[in-house]
Amino acid sequence: MALSPAFPTDITLDSLRRDAKALKKAHAARAPGALERLKAHVPRADLGALKHADFLHVIAREHDFESWPRLKLAAETIGMDRAARQQRLKVALFHGHGWAAEQLLDETPDLADGLFGLQCALYDRAAVVSALARDPGLAVQTFGPRRPILHLAFSKWIKQRPDLEADMLAVAEALKTAGADVNDGYAAEAAPDRALSALYGALGHSDNMVLARWFLDHRADPNDGESLYHATELGHHDGLRMLLAHGADPKGTNALLRAMDFDDVAAVRMLLEHGAQPDDFDDTDAVDVQPWTIPALHHAARRGSGVEMVALLLEHGADPARPYQGVSAYSYARVHGNRIVADAIEERGAAIPLTREEKLLAQAADGDLRPGIFIDPDKLPEAYRTILRQILHLPGRLDHIRRLVGLGVEYDGTDSEGLTPVQVAGWSGLPEVLEYFLSLRPDLSHVNGYGGTLLSTIIHGSENNLQQDGRDYLACLELALRQGVALPRKMIGQAGREDVAAFLEAWAEAHPGQVV
Repeated sequence: MALSPAFPTDITLDSLRRDAKALKKAHAARAPGALERLKAHVPRADLGALKHADFLHVIAREHDFESWPRLKLAAETIGMDRAARQQRLKVALFHGHGWAAEQLLDETPDLADGLFGLQCALYDRAAVVSALARDPGLAVQTFGPRRPILHLAFSKWIKQRPDLEADMLAVAEALKTAGADVNDGYAAEAAPDRALSALYGALGHSDNMVLARWFLDHRADPNDGESLYHATELGHHDGLRMLLAHGADPKGTNALLRAMDFDDVAAVRMLLEHGAQPDDFDDTDAVDVQPWTIPALHHAARRGSGVEMVALLLEHGADPARPYQGVSAYSYARVHGNRIVADAIEERGAAIPLTREEKLLAQAADGDLRPGIFIDPDKLPEAYRTILRQILHLPGRLDHIRRLVGLGVEYDGTDSEGLTPVQVAGWSGLPEVLEYFLSLRPDLSHVNGYGGTLLSTIIHGSENNLQQDGRDYLACLELALRQGVALPRKMIGQAGREDVAAFLEAWAEAHPGQVV
């Protein structure tokens, strides 16, 4: 089998050191792409005071190692090629890049030998049982960022190898018998004070219902702060039913709002019947999740919810008079063009007059805006400042977006995650919308709060957007690349979708000057 470009064989410590020096020179010369690479793996807060070690750190992170010393040790111990392949295999199992994991194991069948965490992630029953027989303490040791039961829980290998279900459960039993904690967790990189549980790994991250049931049957805590929310994203209700049956309490969580994102009336009804309240989520203590913390009727307005959803919320006590960031649900519905929500509030006598800016925004939504009229940005409430980001993923909104931009709404501002509308359009896989925002000449060098550029954000969306129907990520990638954005070679090897990796490799061959 020919090697995929995802797994280069010419990596050496010397070549990586040269890469670090080249990055340092590129940064000093303010070359295109250099700053974006640094922001994606920030080595220190002050990017103006970088040392050589910082550039080595960035190179290590680009190759999926936690640090340069760890990369160097692995290279000196087992060789750079094998070390890089092992890291790529870990990433592939965690992110569900099944084709990449299969190819790596086909080419190097013994790649996981001696790596206990990786053997757990591969459901290698014989290797795990044998290792635990020699040293039961392995079950509670940390390997990389996680302990073995977490490597097992966060592995998506079951999607590629469903025939290994019995082996997977046997590994789980062996780890538990040896002392592993079914309620184990590890700190989220984006929020170190919040633990991601093994149950969340199996249920929410991996969509592995068999392993999730095993955790719950062994008394894993269903109220772990993550699993219920992510159970609403799976496209089925198995995980949600399972959690609720084991005592998950939706009250005070944002699971209800997440179910509304997918217009999932059945999931919303289940959550309401188990104690969720449309207006009980308090956004004052949830700064890190501001985009999702919002009263239910406001959320219904911006998500384009229909009659059944709105009636269900009102039936369960949604307050039509509750404000959000100083804006009423009625005004919010009119501004977002959701007449169903607006009419329901009018019927209850809770409609209030719109301000001048709200009237103009509502006219833009309704399509009856007169030309030559503009909003006063200084008078625009905070709740409306990211309206483009809020609506651009909804079907049939491009004309609405054009009218808002013509009205004077900011088209290149960031939301609380540092995402710009052009990046969200790319992440959503919507080439028409992306092309429009590109025509406005936004800042294509912007790096969002996740360390993502426009290109990496499109790739991330191709793998993580839960709404893939009708999305075209290859077209979005081509649009971005035709704008001249840099194509980091490492990005090709890290692409999780095989068609995306092939497209990027072909582009790199045709446009070598764009590759950094």
